[in-house]
Amino acid sequence: MPYIPFTDEQKILANSVDLEEFLRMRGEKLERVGREHKLIYYDSSGKHDSITLRGSTWFDHKNQVGGGAIKFMQEFYGMDFQTAVQELLGQRVTPLSHSPPKVSAKEEKKEFRLPETNTNMHRVYAYLIKQRFISPDIISHFAKQHTLYEDKEHHNAVFVGIDENGVPRQASKRSTNSYGNSFRITCQGSDTRYSFAHFGESKRLYVFEAPIDMMSFLTLYPKDWQKHSCIAMNGVYENAVLAALKNHSNLSEVILCVDNDEGGIEAVDRLKDILSENGYTDVKRLAPKFKDWNEVLKAKNGVKALPAVPHKRKEEYLKEVSELGYLKCRPDKLTSQIYATFKNGQYKYLAEYALAGSAFFIDKSCEKDMFAKLRAKLKAEYKPYTDKGKAAAKQRNLQECVTEVMKDLRQTARTREQSVNTAKLLYQLADRAVRLSVEETLSVSIQEQNEDIDIVPEPEPCMEFS
Repeated sequence: MPYIPFTDEQKILANSVDLEEFLRMRGEKLERVGREHKLIYYDSSGKHDSITLRGSTWFDHKNQVGGGAIKFMQEFYGMDFQTAVQELLGQRVTPLSHSPPKVSAKEEKKEFRLPETNTNMHRVYAYLIKQRFISPDIISHFAKQHTLYEDKEHHNAVFVGIDENGVPRQASKRSTNSYGNSFRITCQGSDTRYSFAHFGESKRLYVFEAPIDMMSFLTLYPKDWQKHSCIAMNGVYENAVLAALKNHSNLSEVILCVDNDEGGIEAVDRLKDILSENGYTDVKRLAPKFKDWNEVLKAKNGVKALPAVPHKRKEEYLKEVSELGYLKCRPDKLTSQIYATFKNGQYKYLAEYALAGSAFFIDKSCEKDMFAKLRAKLKAEYKPYTDKGKAAAKQRNLQECVTEVMKDLRQTARTREQSVNTAKLLYQLADRAVRLSVEETLSVSIQEQNEDIDIVPEPEPCMEFS
Protein backbone atom coordinates (compact mmCIF):
# COMPACT_ATOMS: atom_id res chain seq x y z
CA MET A 1 0.00 0.00 0.00
CA PRO A 2 1.42 3.45 -0.91
CA TYR A 3 2.22 5.77 1.98
CA ILE A 4 -0.69 8.04 2.95
CA PRO A 5 0.24 11.20 4.89
CA PHE A 6 -2.62 11.23 7.41
CA THR A 7 -3.01 14.44 9.40
CA ASP A 8 -2.85 14.39 13.19
CA GLU A 9 -6.58 15.14 13.24
CA GLN A 10 -7.32 12.13 11.03
CA LYS A 11 -5.24 9.87 13.26
CA ILE A 12 -7.07 11.13 16.35
CA LEU A 13 -10.45 10.65 14.67
CA ALA A 14 -9.56 7.11 13.59
CA ASN A 15 -8.35 6.20 17.07
CA SER A 16 -11.56 7.58 18.66
CA VAL A 17 -13.99 5.47 16.60
CA ASP A 18 -16.58 3.75 18.81
CA LEU A 19 -15.35 0.15 18.56
CA GLU A 20 -18.60 -1.34 19.84
CA GLU A 21 -20.66 0.18 17.03
CA PHE A 22 -17.90 -0.28 14.44
CA LEU A 23 -17.56 -4.00 15.17
CA ARG A 24 -21.31 -4.54 15.06
CA MET A 25 -21.32 -2.99 11.58
CA ARG A 26 -18.59 -5.46 10.58
CA GLY A 27 -20.72 -8.36 11.82
CA GLU A 28 -18.73 -9.22 14.94
CA LYS A 29 -20.66 -10.65 17.88
CA LEU A 30 -20.72 -8.60 21.10
CA GLU A 31 -22.24 -9.36 24.49
CA ARG A 32 -22.97 -6.70 27.12
CA VAL A 33 -21.30 -7.11 30.51
CA GLY A 34 -22.24 -4.20 32.77
CA ARG A 35 -20.99 -1.00 31.14
CA GLU A 36 -18.72 -2.88 28.75
CA HIS A 37 -19.09 -5.37 25.89
CA LYS A 38 -17.26 -8.64 25.33
CA LEU A 39 -16.10 -9.53 21.83
CA ILE A 40 -17.09 -13.12 21.02
CA TYR A 41 -15.05 -14.82 18.31
CA TYR A 42 -13.91 -18.27 17.28
CA ASP A 43 -10.69 -19.72 15.97
CA SER A 44 -9.32 -23.23 15.57
CA SER A 45 -9.04 -23.62 19.35
CA GLY A 46 -12.69 -22.72 20.00
CA LYS A 47 -14.66 -19.82 21.45
CA HIS A 48 -12.98 -16.72 22.93
CA ASP A 49 -14.41 -13.89 25.03
CA SER A 50 -11.37 -12.35 26.73
CA ILE A 51 -11.54 -8.99 24.91
CA THR A 52 -13.68 -6.25 26.48
CA LEU A 53 -14.65 -2.98 24.80
CA ARG A 54 -15.73 0.40 26.08
CA GLY A 55 -16.17 3.18 23.55
CA SER A 56 -12.96 3.46 21.55
CA THR A 57 -10.82 1.43 23.98
CA TRP A 58 -10.31 -2.31 24.38
CA PHE A 59 -8.41 -4.74 26.58
CA ASP A 60 -7.47 -8.40 26.06
CA HIS A 61 -7.51 -9.89 29.58
CA LYS A 62 -5.91 -13.16 28.45
CA ASN A 63 -2.88 -11.60 26.77
CA GLN A 64 -2.81 -8.45 28.95
CA VAL A 65 -2.74 -6.01 26.06
CA GLY A 66 -5.08 -3.19 25.03
CA GLY A 67 -5.34 0.29 23.61
CA GLY A 68 -7.33 2.37 21.12
CA ALA A 69 -9.13 1.64 17.87
CA ILE A 70 -6.05 1.72 15.62
CA LYS A 71 -4.13 -0.76 17.74
CA PHE A 72 -7.19 -3.03 17.83
CA MET A 73 -7.30 -3.18 14.02
CA GLN A 74 -3.57 -3.96 13.98
CA GLU A 75 -3.75 -6.65 16.68
CA PHE A 76 -7.06 -8.33 15.86
CA TYR A 77 -7.25 -8.02 12.07
CA GLY A 78 -3.50 -7.99 11.41
CA MET A 79 -3.59 -4.66 9.55
CA ASP A 80 -0.66 -2.29 9.19
CA PHE A 81 -1.03 1.28 10.49
CA GLN A 82 -1.98 2.73 7.09
CA THR A 83 -4.70 0.15 6.43
CA ALA A 84 -6.07 0.42 9.98
CA VAL A 85 -6.48 4.20 9.80
CA GLN A 86 -7.98 4.04 6.32
CA GLU A 87 -10.45 1.35 7.39
CA LEU A 88 -11.55 3.25 10.48
CA LEU A 89 -12.00 6.54 8.62
CA GLY A 90 -13.78 4.89 5.72
CA GLN A 91 -16.34 2.94 7.74
CA ARG A 92 -17.19 5.29 10.61
CA VAL A 93 -20.72 4.88 11.89
CA THR A 94 -20.87 8.49 13.09
CA PRO A 95 -19.93 11.73 11.31
CA LEU A 96 -16.18 12.36 11.40
CA SER A 97 -16.63 15.53 13.47
CA HIS A 98 -18.44 13.64 16.22
CA SER A 99 -16.55 12.20 19.21
CA PRO A 100 -17.61 8.88 20.77
CA PRO A 101 -20.12 9.53 23.56
CA LYS A 102 -18.87 9.06 27.11
CA VAL A 103 -20.31 6.08 28.92
CA SER A 104 -22.35 7.26 31.87
CA ALA A 105 -22.14 5.56 35.23
CA LYS A 106 -25.67 4.27 34.78
CA GLU A 107 -26.45 3.53 31.15
CA GLU A 108 -30.08 4.07 30.25
CA LYS A 109 -31.96 2.71 27.30
CA LYS A 110 -32.27 5.47 24.72
CA GLU A 111 -35.71 6.24 23.35
CA PHE A 112 -36.15 5.55 19.64
CA ARG A 113 -37.35 8.50 17.60
CA LEU A 114 -37.51 8.87 13.85
CA PRO A 115 -35.74 11.96 12.45
CA GLU A 116 -38.18 14.70 11.47
CA THR A 117 -39.47 14.34 7.92
CA ASN A 118 -38.69 16.94 5.25
CA THR A 119 -41.54 18.36 3.15
CA ASN A 120 -40.11 16.68 0.01
CA MET A 121 -37.58 14.05 -1.09
CA HIS A 122 -35.80 16.01 -3.82
CA ARG A 123 -32.28 15.44 -2.51
CA VAL A 124 -32.83 11.78 -1.72
CA TYR A 125 -34.28 11.12 -5.19
CA ALA A 126 -31.42 13.02 -6.82
CA TYR A 127 -28.79 11.14 -4.81
CA LEU A 128 -30.25 7.67 -5.32
CA ILE A 129 -30.99 8.15 -9.03
CA LYS A 130 -28.06 10.25 -10.24
CA GLN A 131 -25.27 8.89 -8.04
CA ARG A 132 -26.49 5.41 -7.23
CA PHE A 133 -28.51 4.71 -10.46
CA ILE A 134 -31.42 3.21 -8.52
CA SER A 135 -34.74 2.95 -10.35
CA PRO A 136 -37.24 5.75 -9.52
CA ASP A 137 -39.97 3.09 -9.30
CA ILE A 138 -38.05 1.23 -6.60
CA ILE A 139 -37.48 4.45 -4.64
CA SER A 140 -41.14 5.44 -4.97
CA HIS A 141 -42.31 2.04 -3.73
CA PHE A 142 -40.49 2.37 -0.41
CA ALA A 143 -41.35 6.07 -0.13
CA LYS A 144 -45.06 5.18 -0.39
CA GLN A 145 -44.55 2.53 2.31
CA HIS A 146 -43.03 5.28 4.52
CA THR A 147 -39.88 3.21 4.99
CA LEU A 148 -37.75 5.66 2.99
CA TYR A 149 -37.81 9.44 3.34
CA GLU A 150 -35.66 12.57 3.60
CA ASP A 151 -34.94 14.06 7.00
CA LYS A 152 -35.56 17.76 7.57
CA GLU A 153 -32.38 18.77 9.39
CA HIS A 154 -29.62 17.40 7.15
CA HIS A 155 -31.53 16.01 4.12
CA ASN A 156 -30.17 12.52 4.75
CA ALA A 157 -31.85 9.44 3.31
CA VAL A 158 -33.64 7.66 6.18
CA PHE A 159 -34.29 3.91 5.87
CA VAL A 160 -36.86 2.58 8.34
CA GLY A 161 -37.35 -0.89 9.78
CA ILE A 162 -40.89 -1.69 10.96
CA ASP A 163 -42.18 -4.51 13.16
CA GLU A 164 -44.89 -7.05 12.33
CA ASN A 165 -47.54 -4.46 13.24
CA GLY A 166 -46.12 -1.78 10.97
CA VAL A 167 -44.63 0.24 13.84
CA PRO A 168 -41.20 1.82 13.16
CA ARG A 169 -38.57 0.22 15.40
CA GLN A 170 -35.30 0.96 13.64
CA ALA A 171 -33.84 3.57 11.31
CA SER A 172 -30.53 4.29 9.64
CA LYS A 173 -29.41 7.51 7.97
CA ARG A 174 -27.24 7.80 4.87
CA SER A 175 -25.65 11.08 3.85
CA THR A 176 -26.70 12.38 0.43
CA ASN A 177 -23.66 14.64 0.08
CA SER A 178 -21.85 14.37 -3.22
CA TYR A 179 -18.74 15.91 -1.68
CA GLY A 180 -16.77 15.56 1.53
CA ASN A 181 -17.20 12.63 3.90
CA SER A 182 -20.38 10.61 3.50
CA PHE A 183 -21.55 8.50 6.42
CA ARG A 184 -24.06 5.89 7.53
CA ILE A 185 -25.39 5.88 11.07
CA THR A 186 -28.03 3.90 12.94
CA CYS A 187 -30.44 6.10 14.90
CA GLN A 188 -30.25 5.95 18.68
CA GLY A 189 -32.62 3.53 20.38
CA SER A 190 -33.06 1.38 17.26
CA ASP A 191 -34.13 -2.23 17.80
CA THR A 192 -31.65 -4.40 15.86
CA ARG A 193 -34.31 -7.09 15.36
CA TYR A 194 -35.86 -4.93 12.66
CA SER A 195 -34.41 -3.36 9.56
CA PHE A 196 -35.27 -1.90 6.15
CA ALA A 197 -37.10 -4.68 4.32
CA HIS A 198 -39.86 -5.86 2.02
CA PHE A 199 -41.90 -9.00 2.64
CA GLY A 200 -43.65 -10.96 -0.10
CA GLU A 201 -45.54 -14.23 -0.25
CA SER A 202 -42.88 -16.62 -1.59
CA LYS A 203 -40.58 -18.76 0.57
CA ARG A 204 -37.46 -16.83 -0.47
CA LEU A 205 -35.63 -14.18 1.60
CA TYR A 206 -32.80 -12.19 -0.03
CA VAL A 207 -30.33 -10.78 2.51
CA PHE A 208 -28.15 -7.69 1.91
CA GLU A 209 -25.65 -5.69 3.94
CA ALA A 210 -27.19 -2.26 3.35
CA PRO A 211 -30.40 -0.66 1.98
CA ILE A 212 -28.65 0.72 -1.11
CA ASP A 213 -27.31 -2.75 -1.96
CA MET A 214 -30.84 -4.09 -1.68
CA MET A 215 -32.38 -1.37 -3.85
CA SER A 216 -29.57 -1.77 -6.39
CA PHE A 217 -30.31 -5.49 -6.68
CA LEU A 218 -34.02 -4.81 -7.16
CA THR A 219 -33.13 -2.30 -9.89
CA LEU A 220 -30.97 -4.92 -11.63
CA TYR A 221 -33.59 -7.68 -11.30
CA PRO A 222 -37.01 -5.97 -11.21
CA LYS A 223 -39.15 -8.82 -12.57
CA ASP A 224 -41.75 -9.92 -9.98
CA TRP A 225 -39.49 -8.70 -7.16
CA GLN A 226 -42.42 -7.95 -4.85
CA LYS A 227 -43.31 -11.67 -4.69
CA HIS A 228 -40.16 -12.32 -2.71
CA SER A 229 -38.82 -10.92 0.55
CA CYS A 230 -35.62 -8.92 1.03
CA ILE A 231 -33.90 -7.33 3.99
CA ALA A 232 -30.88 -5.10 4.65
CA MET A 233 -28.91 -5.98 7.78
CA ASN A 234 -27.01 -2.67 8.19
CA GLY A 235 -23.74 -4.57 8.17
CA VAL A 236 -23.53 -8.34 8.57
CA TYR A 237 -25.41 -8.59 11.85
CA GLU A 238 -27.90 -11.46 12.00
CA ASN A 239 -30.56 -10.18 14.45
CA ALA A 240 -32.90 -8.72 11.82
CA VAL A 241 -32.63 -11.82 9.61
CA LEU A 242 -33.53 -14.20 12.44
CA ALA A 243 -36.45 -11.98 13.51
CA ALA A 244 -37.74 -11.83 9.91
CA LEU A 245 -37.65 -15.61 9.57
CA LYS A 246 -39.38 -16.05 12.93
CA ASN A 247 -42.13 -13.52 12.15
CA HIS A 248 -42.85 -14.73 8.60
CA SER A 249 -43.65 -18.44 8.57
CA ASN A 250 -43.65 -18.61 4.75
CA LEU A 251 -39.90 -17.95 4.63
CA SER A 252 -37.69 -21.04 4.45
CA GLU A 253 -35.08 -20.33 1.74
CA VAL A 254 -32.35 -17.74 2.39
CA ILE A 255 -30.22 -16.15 -0.35
CA LEU A 256 -27.16 -14.34 1.05
CA CYS A 257 -26.38 -11.39 -1.24
CA VAL A 258 -23.65 -9.81 0.90
CA ASP A 259 -20.63 -7.96 -0.51
CA ASN A 260 -17.94 -9.73 -2.50
CA ASP A 261 -15.09 -8.70 -0.21
CA GLU A 262 -13.31 -10.14 2.83
CA GLY A 263 -16.08 -9.12 5.25
CA GLY A 264 -18.82 -10.51 3.02
CA ILE A 265 -16.97 -13.77 2.36
CA GLU A 266 -16.52 -14.31 6.09
CA ALA A 267 -20.14 -13.35 6.74
CA VAL A 268 -21.44 -16.07 4.41
CA ASP A 269 -19.97 -18.91 6.48
CA ARG A 270 -20.81 -17.25 9.78
CA LEU A 271 -24.42 -16.56 8.81
CA LYS A 272 -24.83 -20.07 7.40
CA ASP A 273 -23.72 -21.52 10.73
CA ILE A 274 -26.03 -19.23 12.71
CA LEU A 275 -29.00 -19.98 10.44
CA SER A 276 -28.31 -23.72 10.63
CA GLU A 277 -28.27 -23.52 14.45
CA ASN A 278 -31.72 -21.94 14.22
CA GLY A 279 -33.12 -24.64 11.92
CA TYR A 280 -32.67 -22.94 8.52
CA THR A 281 -30.53 -25.15 6.27
CA ASP A 282 -31.70 -24.04 2.81
CA VAL A 283 -29.15 -21.24 2.50
CA LYS A 284 -27.44 -20.17 -0.73
CA ARG A 285 -24.90 -17.52 -1.73
CA LEU A 286 -25.41 -15.06 -4.59
CA ALA A 287 -22.25 -13.00 -5.07
CA PRO A 288 -22.07 -9.75 -7.06
CA LYS A 289 -19.52 -9.61 -9.89
CA PHE A 290 -17.98 -6.47 -8.38
CA LYS A 291 -17.50 -5.43 -4.74
CA ASP A 292 -21.24 -5.00 -4.08
CA TRP A 293 -24.54 -4.74 -5.95
CA ASN A 294 -24.38 -0.98 -6.34
CA GLU A 295 -20.97 -1.34 -7.99
CA VAL A 296 -22.61 -3.79 -10.42
CA LEU A 297 -25.28 -1.19 -11.11
CA LYS A 298 -22.63 1.49 -11.64
CA ALA A 299 -20.79 -0.71 -14.15
CA LYS A 300 -24.04 -1.28 -16.02
CA ASN A 301 -24.40 2.50 -16.33
CA GLY A 302 -20.87 3.01 -17.63
CA VAL A 303 -19.23 4.11 -14.39
CA LYS A 304 -15.98 2.52 -13.24
CA ALA A 305 -16.86 0.04 -10.50
CA LEU A 306 -14.86 -1.11 -7.49
CA PRO A 307 -13.66 -4.68 -8.10
CA ALA A 308 -14.42 -7.66 -5.88
CA VAL A 309 -11.89 -8.10 -3.07
CA PRO A 310 -10.59 -11.67 -2.66
CA HIS A 311 -10.12 -13.19 0.78
CA LYS A 312 -6.34 -13.67 0.82
CA ARG A 313 -6.29 -15.91 3.87
CA LYS A 314 -8.96 -18.22 2.50
CA GLU A 315 -7.37 -18.37 -0.95
CA GLU A 316 -3.96 -19.18 0.54
CA TYR A 317 -5.41 -21.87 2.82
CA LEU A 318 -7.22 -23.57 -0.08
CA LYS A 319 -4.06 -23.33 -2.21
CA GLU A 320 -1.83 -24.87 0.44
CA VAL A 321 -4.28 -27.68 1.17
CA SER A 322 -4.51 -28.45 -2.56
CA GLU A 323 -0.72 -28.76 -2.65
CA LEU A 324 -0.53 -31.31 0.20
CA GLY A 325 1.07 -34.42 -1.29
CA TYR A 326 0.30 -37.99 -0.25
CA LEU A 327 2.98 -39.65 1.86
CA LYS A 328 2.30 -43.26 2.80
CA CYS A 329 1.90 -43.48 6.54
CA ARG A 330 4.50 -45.40 8.51
CA PRO A 331 2.91 -45.85 11.95
CA ASP A 332 6.26 -46.74 13.56
CA LYS A 333 7.78 -43.46 12.30
CA LEU A 334 4.75 -41.16 12.64
CA THR A 335 5.61 -39.86 16.12
CA SER A 336 9.17 -38.91 15.19
CA GLN A 337 8.01 -37.38 11.87
CA ILE A 338 5.45 -35.18 13.63
CA TYR A 339 7.91 -34.11 16.32
CA ALA A 340 10.72 -33.30 13.85
CA THR A 341 8.58 -31.30 11.42
CA PHE A 342 6.97 -29.32 14.24
CA LYS A 343 10.33 -28.58 15.89
CA ASN A 344 11.83 -27.44 12.57
CA GLY A 345 8.81 -25.32 11.63
CA GLN A 346 8.11 -27.46 8.51
CA TYR A 347 4.35 -27.03 8.76
CA LYS A 348 3.54 -28.22 5.24
CA TYR A 349 5.28 -31.56 5.86
CA LEU A 350 3.69 -31.76 9.29
CA ALA A 351 0.25 -31.40 7.69
CA GLU A 352 1.07 -34.10 5.13
CA TYR A 353 2.24 -36.58 7.77
CA ALA A 354 -0.76 -35.81 9.99
CA LEU A 355 -3.27 -36.17 7.15
CA ALA A 356 -1.67 -39.42 5.97
CA GLY A 357 -1.87 -40.70 9.55
CA SER A 358 -5.52 -39.72 9.76
CA ALA A 359 -6.25 -41.62 6.54
CA PHE A 360 -4.35 -44.67 7.85
CA PHE A 361 -6.30 -44.85 11.12
CA ILE A 362 -9.62 -44.47 9.30
CA ASP A 363 -8.96 -47.22 6.74
CA LYS A 364 -5.44 -48.40 5.91
CA SER A 365 -6.73 -50.58 3.07
CA CYS A 366 -7.51 -47.49 0.94
CA GLU A 367 -5.19 -44.99 2.57
CA LYS A 368 -4.38 -42.99 -0.57
CA ASP A 369 -8.02 -42.51 -1.56
CA MET A 370 -8.89 -41.60 2.02
CA PHE A 371 -6.07 -39.03 2.03
CA ALA A 372 -7.65 -37.35 -1.03
CA LYS A 373 -11.06 -37.33 0.67
CA LEU A 374 -9.65 -35.78 3.84
CA ARG A 375 -7.82 -33.15 1.80
CA ALA A 376 -11.12 -32.25 0.12
CA LYS A 377 -12.79 -32.22 3.54
CA LEU A 378 -10.26 -29.66 4.84
CA LYS A 379 -11.05 -27.37 1.92
CA ALA A 380 -14.81 -27.77 2.25
CA GLU A 381 -14.86 -27.19 6.01
CA TYR A 382 -12.54 -24.18 6.18
CA LYS A 383 -14.28 -21.04 7.42
CA PRO A 384 -12.17 -17.88 7.58
CA TYR A 385 -14.25 -16.31 10.36
CA THR A 386 -12.90 -19.05 12.67
CA ASP A 387 -9.31 -18.23 11.66
CA LYS A 388 -8.71 -14.83 13.27
CA GLY A 389 -6.17 -15.65 15.94
CA LYS A 390 -2.69 -14.10 15.81
CA ALA A 391 0.39 -16.14 14.82
CA ALA A 392 1.48 -16.58 18.45
CA ALA A 393 -1.94 -17.99 19.39
CA LYS A 394 -1.90 -20.33 16.40
CA GLN A 395 1.58 -21.51 17.41
CA ARG A 396 0.29 -22.31 20.89
CA ASN A 397 -2.76 -24.11 19.49
CA LEU A 398 -0.55 -26.20 17.22
CA GLN A 399 1.81 -27.07 20.06
CA GLU A 400 -1.10 -28.17 22.26
CA CYS A 401 -2.43 -30.32 19.43
CA VAL A 402 1.01 -31.90 18.81
CA THR A 403 1.27 -32.75 22.51
CA GLU A 404 -2.19 -34.36 22.49
CA VAL A 405 -1.43 -36.36 19.32
CA MET A 406 1.94 -37.56 20.65
CA LYS A 407 0.25 -38.77 23.83
CA ASP A 408 -2.44 -40.55 21.83
CA LEU A 409 0.07 -42.27 19.53
CA ARG A 410 1.73 -43.96 22.52
CA GLN A 411 -1.17 -46.42 22.61
CA THR A 412 -0.04 -49.85 21.46
CA ALA A 413 -3.50 -51.29 20.85
CA ARG A 414 -6.69 -49.56 19.74
CA THR A 415 -10.35 -50.34 19.47
CA ARG A 416 -12.15 -49.13 16.35
CA GLU A 417 -13.52 -46.21 18.34
CA GLN A 418 -10.03 -45.27 19.54
CA SER A 419 -8.69 -45.43 15.97
CA VAL A 420 -11.41 -43.02 14.82
CA ASN A 421 -10.51 -40.67 17.68
CA THR A 422 -6.83 -40.81 16.69
CA ALA A 423 -7.81 -40.02 13.09
CA LYS A 424 -9.79 -36.99 14.27
CA LEU A 425 -6.85 -35.68 16.31
CA LEU A 426 -4.49 -36.06 13.33
CA TYR A 427 -6.98 -34.36 11.01
CA GLN A 428 -7.19 -31.44 13.45
CA LEU A 429 -3.40 -31.33 13.59
CA ALA A 430 -3.21 -31.09 9.79
CA ASP A 431 -5.70 -28.20 9.81
CA ARG A 432 -3.80 -26.27 12.48
CA ALA A 433 -0.48 -26.85 10.73
CA VAL A 434 -1.85 -25.42 7.48
CA ARG A 435 -3.35 -22.43 9.29
CA LEU A 436 0.02 -21.56 10.83
CA SER A 437 1.75 -22.08 7.49
CA VAL A 438 -0.74 -19.67 5.89
CA GLU A 439 -0.08 -17.13 8.66
CA GLU A 440 3.65 -17.25 7.95
CA THR A 441 3.12 -17.01 4.17
CA LEU A 442 0.88 -13.95 4.52
CA SER A 443 3.27 -12.35 7.00
CA VAL A 444 6.17 -12.72 4.55
CA SER A 445 4.00 -11.32 1.76
CA ILE A 446 3.11 -8.23 3.81
CA GLN A 447 6.75 -7.73 4.78
CA GLU A 448 7.84 -7.91 1.14
CA GLN A 449 5.15 -5.40 0.15
CA ASN A 450 6.35 -3.01 2.85
CA GLU A 451 9.94 -3.35 1.65
CA ASP A 452 8.80 -2.45 -1.87
CA ILE A 453 7.43 0.90 -0.68
CA ASP A 454 9.80 3.71 -1.55
CA ILE A 455 10.03 6.18 1.31
CA VAL A 456 10.58 9.57 -0.30
CA PRO A 457 11.89 12.15 2.17
CA GLU A 458 10.26 15.54 2.22
CA PRO A 459 12.31 18.15 0.32
CA GLU A 460 14.31 20.62 2.33
CA PRO A 461 12.67 24.08 2.46
CA CYS A 462 14.01 26.50 -0.14
CA MET A 463 16.31 29.19 1.21
CA GLU A 464 15.86 32.62 -0.26
CA PHE A 465 18.69 35.16 -0.18
CA SER A 466 17.96 38.83 -0.34
